[in-house]
Amino acid sequence: MPDPTTAERDPRTLRWAAAALTTAGVLLALYPALRPYSDETTLDGAHAMASGRWALSHLAGMLAFILLPLGLIGVRAAVTGTPGGRPMTAAFLTAWFGAGLALPYYGGEVFGLQAISEESVRTGDAGLLTLADSVRMDAVPATVFGLAMLLFAATGVLVALALARSGRAARWLGLPFGAALVLYLPQFFGGPPVRIAHGLLTAVGFLLLARWLLTRAPGGDAEQSAPPV
Repeated sequence: MPDPTTAERDPRTLRWAAAALTTAGVLLALYPALRPYSDETTLDGAHAMASGRWALSHLAGMLAFILLPLGLIGVRAAVTGTPGGRPMTAAFLTAWFGAGLALPYYGGEVFGLQAISEESVRTGDAGLLTLADSVRMDAVPATVFGLAMLLFAATGVLVALALARSGRAARWLGLPFGAALVLYLPQFFGGPPVRIAHGLLTAVGFLLLARWLLTRAPGGDAEQSAPPV
C-alpha cells in the first residue's frame, strides 16, 4: 500500500480509493432500494426477511461498510500536509471502528433473521418473529449498533471538516457525505421513501469524494486544487 505522504505522486492510491468510494456509494443506494418492506411481525414480513432480496440488500450494505475506510485512505492521502490531515486521520479511525462494530449486527440481520423467518414461513407461526427483537434490540446488539452509527456520524463530521480545512477542495465538498453519515441512524426510523432518498444522498456524497480524488490524481481532468468557496 503506498505511503499517504507520497500518494499525490502515486495516482494508484487515489484511483483505487475512488473506486472503493464509488462502489460503496452505489451499494449504499442499492441497499434500501432492494430491501423488501413489510410488517415484520406478520407472515408477510417473514416471507420478506426469508427472501433473496433481503440477504442481497444487507450484504450490499456490509460490503459498502468494508469499502468505506478503504476509500478514506485515499482522502487522507489527498489532504496530508494540510490542516485537514489530522481530522482526516481521525475520520479514518472512526470509520474503521464503526465498520467493525456494524458488521456483526448486520450479520445477525442477514443470517439470524433470515433463519428465524424461514422457520416461521415453514411452520406458519408468526410468533417466531418475536425472536427478531432479541437479535436486534437486546442490550448488547443494540449498544454495538448504536456505537457503530455514532462512529459513522463522527466520520461524516470529520471528513467534512478535513476537506473544508485542507484548502485542496471546495469547502462544501464534504457536506453531502457528512450529512449522509450523520443521518444514517435517524433514517432507519423513516419509511421506505425516506430510506431510499437517504440512500441516494449517500451515493451522491460518496461519488463527489470519488470524483475529487480522481481530479487529484496526476492525469486526472483537473489536477490543480479546487479553490475554496
